[in-house]
Amino acid sequence: MPDAVVVGAGPNGLAAAIEIARAGRSVLVIEGADMVGGGSRTAELTLPGFRHDVCSAIHPMGLASPFFRTLPLEAHGLQWIQPDIQLAHPLDDGDAVVVLRSVEATADNLGVDSKRYRAFMGYLNDNAEALIEGFLAPLLRVPRHPFVMGRFGLSGLRSADKLLHARFEGQRARALLAGNAAHAMLPLDAPLTGAFALVYNVFAHHVGWPIAAGGSQSIADALASYLRSLGGEIETGRKIERLEELPESRVVLLDVAPDALVRIAGSHLPEGYVRKLRRFRYGPGVFKIDWALDGPVPWKASQCSLAGCLHLAGSYDEIAASERAVADGKHPDKPWVIFAQQSQFDPARAPSGKQTAWAYAHVPNGSTVDITEAVERQVERFAPGFRDLVLARSVRTAADMGAHNPNYVGGDISSGAATLRQMIGRPVTSFHPYATPNERLFLCSASTPPGPGVHGMCGYFAARTALKKL
Repeated sequence: MPDAVVVGAGPNGLAAAIEIARAGRSVLVIEGADMVGGGSRTAELTLPGFRHDVCSAIHPMGLASPFFRTLPLEAHGLQWIQPDIQLAHPLDDGDAVVVLRSVEATADNLGVDSKRYRAFMGYLNDNAEALIEGFLAPLLRVPRHPFVMGRFGLSGLRSADKLLHARFEGQRARALLAGNAAHAMLPLDAPLTGAFALVYNVFAHHVGWPIAAGGSQSIADALASYLRSLGGEIETGRKIERLEELPESRVVLLDVAPDALVRIAGSHLPEGYVRKLRRFRYGPGVFKIDWALDGPVPWKASQCSLAGCLHLAGSYDEIAASERAVADGKHPDKPWVIFAQQSQFDPARAPSGKQTAWAYAHVPNGSTVDITEAVERQVERFAPGFRDLVLARSVRTAADMGAHNPNYVGGDISSGAATLRQMIGRPVTSFHPYATPNERLFLCSASTPPGPGVHGMCGYFAARTALKKL
C-alpha cells in the first residue's frame, strides 16, 4: 500500500508526488490520459513533423518557481531557450513595444514614460525574488517579506485601469502593461489586474519568458523522470471517476478542479463543504489555434521576429474593450490574442524551412463559436501575408478545450476565475486550502493557491500539508 496516491499527472500532480517522494514516502500517480503533462503537453496537431504545445507554451513561472529551482530537471532532459526579446507588442504604426531582460533597455522604448518605468519597475526588479516568492504562495499567510509585498500591494491590488492611468502617460506603456493585465482573464477595471500587469514584467526582467526545448511536454517528462528516480510510480490511461476506484493509501491528493472533486469524492465530504465547492466560479474560456506555416511570420515590426511571445491587440482601449466584451458574454470583434512562435527559436518544432505558431483568444466560458477569422485578422493586421503561409491549422473552441482537459471547465485554463476573492480563498476561504474536511483527502490543482501557471507550487504546498498527516 503506497503512502500516497495522486490523481492527475499535470505539473501540480507531479510536483506533489515529487515532494512526497523526497520525504521518503511511497507514492503512486494515476493519470487518465495516455501520457503525463496535463496543461504541459506537446503533440503533432496539424501535420507530421510540426510539434505544437497543446496548452501552455511560454514559461516564466516555470523558471521562476521556487520549487522547480530545487529540482535537478536539467539532468532529466529539460532545457530552457531564451528568445532575444521576451515580449513584443506590435502597434498599428508599424513599430512595436518590447520587453527585454534589461529594465533600462525596456524603458528606453517607452517614450514619455521611460523615467517612470525605470524608477517603478527598477524597484520591483530589485526586489524580484521577494515578489516572486510572495506571488507564488498563498495570499492568506504572513509573507516573508512584508514590507516589499505591502508596497507592491498598494499598486497590485488596484485595477489595471486605475494603476496604468495613474502611473503612465503614454500609450506605449499603457498598451504594453494592459497586455500583461489581460492574462488575468478579467475586465481591466477589476481589482488585482494591476498585479498581473506588473508581475509578468518582473518575470521578464528577472528570469525571462523562456520556451522549453522540444515542447512544453519536456517539462512534464522531466518531472516524471525525476519522480521515477525517487521511486515514485506513474500509471497512465486510467481515468478515475469515483474514489472507490483508487488503491488503498494513507492519503489521496487530487490534481482536479472543484467540480471533479465533488464528482469523485463528494460522498466522502460534508454537505457544507460540497456546497462551497459548487459556488466556485470559473472564468472565461479560450479559443486556441495552432498553425503549420510555410515560413517565418512576416511581421511589419522587425523586433517581433526576435520575440518568443507577442500580444496582438493594439492600444490600451482596444484591450480593455476586448476583455470587457468577454466578461459580458460576448465574442469581441478585435480579441486580445497571445501569440507564440516557438519554432523561430527551437528547430525541433518544425521541418526544415517551416514554422509553427500558437495562439489563444479569450471567449465566454463554454463557447462553441469558431473565431478563427477574428484571430487571423489580428495576426494579419500586424503581419500582412500571414494567411498565405498557412499550410494547416488546428482549431479548438473553449468547449473543445474543456473536453480535452477536465480541469479546464468550460475552457477556463486558469481552473477558476482569478478574482481577488478567489485568489485569496481558492477553492474555499481557508488557512489550509489544500486540506479538505476528510483528513485523508487533499486538493493540489491550480484551483488552489497560488493558482494557474506551470510552476508546481500548488502541488508543493498540498504535499507539505499532506506530509503533516503522514
